[in-house]
Amino acid sequence: MNLLFIGDVVGSPGRDMVKEYLPKLKEKYHPHFTIINGENAAAGKGITEKIYREFLMYGAQAVTLGNHAWDNKEIFEFIDNAKNMVRPANFPEGTPGKGLAFFKVNDLEIAVINLQGRTFMAPLDCPFRKADELVEIARARTPFIFVDFHAEVTSEKQAMGWYLDGRVSAVVGTHTHVQTADSRVLPGGTGYLSDVGMTGPYDGILGVEKELVLKRFLTSLPVRFEVPKTGRNQLSAVYIELDRKNGFSKKLERILINDDQPWYS
Repeated sequence: MNLLFIGDVVGSPGRDMVKEYLPKLKEKYHPHFTIINGENAAAGKGITEKIYREFLMYGAQAVTLGNHAWDNKEIFEFIDNAKNMVRPANFPEGTPGKGLAFFKVNDLEIAVINLQGRTFMAPLDCPFRKADELVEIARARTPFIFVDFHAEVTSEKQAMGWYLDGRVSAVVGTHTHVQTADSRVLPGGTGYLSDVGMTGPYDGILGVEKELVLKRFLTSLPVRFEVPKTGRNQLSAVYIELDRKNGFSKKLERILINDDQPWYS
């Protein structure tokens, strides 16, 4: 089974890149299953039902979220009925939505788990203990298990990769919006990447107007961040080949499309 995971889509620039390049990526890599992290897809703050459905229409089978999942209040109106949406599983009991979902892929089944880190982030339930719980549930049904770990620091992400090595197919980090160069297959067969990167404005700072971010750093005053509506864009993703027999990773290929690394089919 082959997976394609597109990282942190930011605002309309990110959505435009998905619309343009997802068909091309599918033609080149022929993924059996495509996942998009969409927690910043609505103007950089949350996601709407329309955007969620657009991602499915473009060719995604699952949409993961993160700490900005609740920024657009519309999500509370549809998340419980969004069967292809997976939010961080370690939010407290009673939080809308689900943190583990199963999907049919031809004659196979894949589990998608979304977890959120705690270092420099909200004090949620322990993601490692929640991972134990959900991986046990998932492995009872399928060896194909993908984990989107939405976390701030690389040490926590690496810790999760090693913690789950040999138990899941892949652990891929999101949230920091900068693609890391540490893609590998860990000794137990789990594919790992600290951060898949961001899909959105190329000349901003983490998808935000750079002038606004600079003002924040220079003045330490509150600044309302905005996503640039014009300018150059980028797409970040990772392609993962899984062994059909045991679900473990055989190969990871980082994908980065921008003006300095243009697309070649």
